[in-house]
Amino acid sequence: MKKPDEENRAVESAASAFARRIGGQADRKLDARRHPEQGVWFGLGMMGLIGWSVVVPTLVGAALGAWLDRHLATTHSWALALMAAGLVLGCANAWRWVARQDREMHARNAHEEGGTS
Repeated sequence: MKKPDEENRAVESAASAFARRIGGQADRKLDARRHPEQGVWFGLGMMGLIGWSVVVPTLVGAALGAWLDRHLATTHSWALALMAAGLVLGCANAWRWVARQDREMHARNAHEEGGTS
C-alpha cells in the first residue's frame, strides 16, 4: 500500500508534467499570434519550396544522364547515376535550408524571451 506522501508526490509530478505540456502549447500559440505572416499558406509554400529544391536537381541529373546515355556508348547508366547525384544534392540543399530556418527561428525566440523584442 502506498503512503500518502508518495501519492501526493506522484500527483504533483503528473500535474507538473501536464502544466509543462499545456505551457508549451500556449507558447506555440502565442508565437503564432506574434508572427501572423507564418500561417498555413506560408507553411504550404515552404513545403512546396523544399519539394522543388529536391525535385529540380533530380530531374536535371536524370535529363543530363539520359542525354549522355544517348550520346556515349558506356556500360553503365549515366541517367541513374546523375539522377541519384541530383537527389543527394537536392536533399542536402533542402536540409541546409531547413536547418538555417530552424536556427533563425530559435534565435528569434531567444531574442524575444530575453525581453528585447
